[in-house]
Amino acid sequence: MSKIKPSKGAPYARILGVGGYRPTRVVPNEVILETIDSSDEWIRSRSGIETRHWANAEETVAAMSIEASGKAIADAGISAEQIGGVIVSTVSHFKQTPAVATEIADKLGTNKAAAFDISAGCAGFGYGLTLAKGMIVEGSAEHVLVIGVERLSDLTDLEDRATAFLFGDGAGAVVVGPSQEPAIGPTVWGSEGDKSETIKQTVAWTEYDSTGKFPAITQEGQAVFRWAVFEMAKVAQQALEAAGIAPDDLDVFIPHQANERIIDSMVKTLKLPEHVTVARDVRTTGNTSAASIPLAMERLLATGEAKSGDTALVIGFGAGLVYAATVVTLP
Repeated sequence: MSKIKPSKGAPYARILGVGGYRPTRVVPNEVILETIDSSDEWIRSRSGIETRHWANAEETVAAMSIEASGKAIADAGISAEQIGGVIVSTVSHFKQTPAVATEIADKLGTNKAAAFDISAGCAGFGYGLTLAKGMIVEGSAEHVLVIGVERLSDLTDLEDRATAFLFGDGAGAVVVGPSQEPAIGPTVWGSEGDKSETIKQTVAWTEYDSTGKFPAITQEGQAVFRWAVFEMAKVAQQALEAAGIAPDDLDVFIPHQANERIIDSMVKTLKLPEHVTVARDVRTTGNTSAASIPLAMERLLATGEAKSGDTALVIGFGAGLVYAATVVTLP
């Protein structure tokens, strides 16, 4: 018989508050066209993107995260001292160690919260949300801050016609806390490492000095598009089934903001009813990887397109290739 005492956490977990930060500089397609042979019409038709935000020197990964997190904590109606865990998903914090989460936890004023970074690309928010839910139900923290943050402008090859227009910067954060009823469904997640070459960094950091080429993100557009449209719709459907939710029961759909054509195709494949609000933050924010879902969630709630208590399907997918989908109750 085990001598270990059972853990005592909350019966369930929920998102209590959300916050976002978009850099002050807005970059229209015209700026992108200075370095690639394309057109505003082509960019909009291929991606839906009209503008994106690029960070300045002061808008660091940590600084943007702190701004977004402060809003999420206030929205949740708690104090920073009540945060027991800080999870940061990012691929654009260039210091391998220490984790940027530790700096964020300290500057927010948490009481020595557990803090760590994860690297799960555009699925990072879903991964972090799942970890936070587990921490709360297990009892290792009462409130967990989940942050998705990127400065992808630092990893963009402005002469790459396939990707130069895609990426933006920003931070989104949510506070996850205890709940007396299910408010974050089971996560359907996974990886397909055999397809990892379809989205990758051009060269390793260890090769930078010898090549003289700064690492950037590159992708095989058509292969990624087909995978996202056909395979991720299946994952989204599995997440609905795992949560016991039918498409008619949904109020909101918040997919990773990678490309509006992908979003439209997923809506069609899932046969979502017209009453379901679909996040299209990609138009003015671009692809912000791990930040895209919380940023889109924050905007929908701020504009009134979604409301507190709505049932939302969220799905992230990207480099790895990795994915994570779940159904949540909006804060």
